[in-house]
Amino acid sequence: MPDTSPATPVDFWFDPLCPWAWMTSRWVLEVEKVRDIEVRWHLMSLAVLNEDKLDELPAEYREMLEVKAWGPVRVVIAARQEHGAEVLGDLYTALGTRIHNRGEGPGKETVAAALKDVGLPESLMEHWDSTPYEPELRASHEEGIEKVGQEVGTPVIAVPGPDGEEIAFFGPVVTPAPKGEEAARLWDGTLAVASVPGFYEIKRSRTKGPDFSNL
Repeated sequence: MPDTSPATPVDFWFDPLCPWAWMTSRWVLEVEKVRDIEVRWHLMSLAVLNEDKLDELPAEYREMLEVKAWGPVRVVIAARQEHGAEVLGDLYTALGTRIHNRGEGPGKETVAAALKDVGLPESLMEHWDSTPYEPELRASHEEGIEKVGQEVGTPVIAVPGPDGEEIAFFGPVVTPAPKGEEAARLWDGTLAVASVPGFYEIKRSRTKGPDFSNL
């Protein structure tokens, strides 16, 4: 008999501004093709994450957060609140493709074009400078970041573990996004190490920047 059990839910928190989260998200969608998982998208915010420590950040990164980081997440949370969580996956794909793959950056024209790509109303751009949905944005952000702690960023992934306990982790940070069975092997290994109680970190210095060539 065919397996009729539901796919394993994988909750993924993203900020559309982050190129590393973008590649991780494309990897997870590749995993969805070869493992029985279903990705559920959630919004987090690098602007919210860093708002209390701006003075400690390099000037260039601080300026990026202050100038570029708020508008896109305000529009995305408005889309989620007004049109449902199911729009997030397609909207993130449209945003990431334009911002990162095509190098258009996260400006107003790019975000407006991404809304059009997925059939969402341009009126959502009215939330760019401020939004009544900021409490929902912060709640979504906190839901993800509380699973892994304040010392990390985006993406955050959470998945049910084999014993019923939730496994949550930041990353993985990888470039380029693995495909096919390589994607599956990374998924299996990531879950294996993340499921060990007391395991916290594997890390090595990054020698390459984000590589979008296979996306």
